[in-house]
Amino acid sequence: MKQLKPHVFLLAGPFFCLCSCNNNTSTAQKGAEKGQLPSVETRKPNASYAPAFAGQTRINGVRTNTPYKVEKLGEKIGQPWAIVPLPDGQLLITFKTGYMQLHTTAGTLVKKITGFPQVDFNGQGGLLDVAPDPGYSTNKIIYWSFSEPNGNGNLTAVAKGRLNEATGTVENPVILFRATPALESVLHFGSRLLFDKDGYLFVTTGERSILKGRAQAQLLSSGLGKIFRITREGKPAPGNPFIHQKDAMPEIYAYGIRNSQSLDFHPVTGELWEAEFGPRGGDELNIIKAGKNYGWPVITYGIEYSGEEIGEAIQQKAGMEQPIYYWDPTLSPSGMTFYNGNEIPEWENNLFIGGLSGQHIARLVIVNNKVTGEERLLADKNERFRDLAYYKGALYAVTDAGSLYKISKK
Repeated sequence: MKQLKPHVFLLAGPFFCLCSCNNNTSTAQKGAEKGQLPSVETRKPNASYAPAFAGQTRINGVRTNTPYKVEKLGEKIGQPWAIVPLPDGQLLITFKTGYMQLHTTAGTLVKKITGFPQVDFNGQGGLLDVAPDPGYSTNKIIYWSFSEPNGNGNLTAVAKGRLNEATGTVENPVILFRATPALESVLHFGSRLLFDKDGYLFVTTGERSILKGRAQAQLLSSGLGKIFRITREGKPAPGNPFIHQKDAMPEIYAYGIRNSQSLDFHPVTGELWEAEFGPRGGDELNIIKAGKNYGWPVITYGIEYSGEEIGEAIQQKAGMEQPIYYWDPTLSPSGMTFYNGNEIPEWENNLFIGGLSGQHIARLVIVNNKVTGEERLLADKNERFRDLAYYKGALYAVTDAGSLYKISKK
C-alpha cells in the first residue's frame, strides 16, 4: 500500500437548506420552504413511470454552507469493500481478495489481518462487510460476510472470529449463517451487516441477479433477496415475523429485496433505513419494517438493462411497500451512514450514501421520513464510492480504486 500525505480540498457553497436535527419541524424544514436549487439530476430517466407521491424522486437540490475539507489519506490500498470504526478508534477495512487491514484515522496502516475462510473472489464476490461485536472492547469478536464457494456455485455467508491484532490474524473463525440456495452467479451478494440495540445482527442478501434467483426474492423459503435478523450464534432472533410460519426461513425479517449494500439506523427515531440497487433505474431508499414485502421483482421503477419492461411493468401493488425515495438514472447505492453528530450542524441526521455508477456521495436531507433535499459531494473525484462511515465528526470513505478519504469540518 502506498501511504500519502493528505491532500486537502476546502469546499463550501451558498446556503439553501439546513439538515433536520430531529423528526419534527426544524431549520431544515423551514429552509425547504424558502426555495431550493433545482434537482441535482438533470439526465433523462430510463423509464417514464410516474412516482407514487410528490418528492419520491428528483427532489430539489441543497448545498452545504459550512466550509469543510476533503483529505485523501491513501490511494491504491487494494480493493476495499467496507470501512468500519472500531471502539478503540481504529478503522477496520475489508478487502475483497480475502483479508482486512487496521488503519488509524489519519490513514496509516497499522496491521494486515489474515486467516479468514476461503472466499469466492469473482465478480462482485469476495470478503465483503464486517461488524464488531457489541462487546468488542472486551471480547475482540468481529463478524464478516463473504461469498462462499458451495458446490458448483456460491452463496452469501456470515462468519465470526476473534481479531488478534498482535498476530495479525482472526482466531477460531466459524461460519454462522448461509443464505441458501447456492447459485452459479458472481453478482448480487448483498452482504451488509448491522447490529441493533438488542445485540441482534441484521444481514442483507441479494437475489443473485440471474432469473433463477430473482423470483426467489418473493419466496419465504429462500435466502435470496432478503433482510435477516439473527443472534450472535446465527440463530433466528426472537420476535422475527416469520419465526413460527411453516415453510418460511425463521431468520427472515423483510423480503422482496433486489440487492442491498446499504443499511443504517436513524440516530433519532431508531428506524432501520436501507438502500438497494434497482435494475436500469429504480434504485430505492426504504424504511425497513418487520415482515414487510418491498416488492422486487413484482413492482419496480426500473427496467431491464436491455430496455425491456420488467414483469407487468407496475410500480404499485397492495401489500408491497413503496420506497421513500428512488433514483432514475441510477446512483448504484453502496455503503451508507447517517451523520450522527453536529460538528457540521446542517449535516446533523442527514443520510450519506456512496454512489458507484453515480461516482459521488449523495447527501440526503430528511424531514419526517421524507427526503427534502439532495446534494452531490466529491463528484469531481471520478471515483466509485464503495462504503462510508461516520466517526467523531468526520466521514470516511473507500472507493473501488482503493482511495481512502476523510471529510470533516474545516
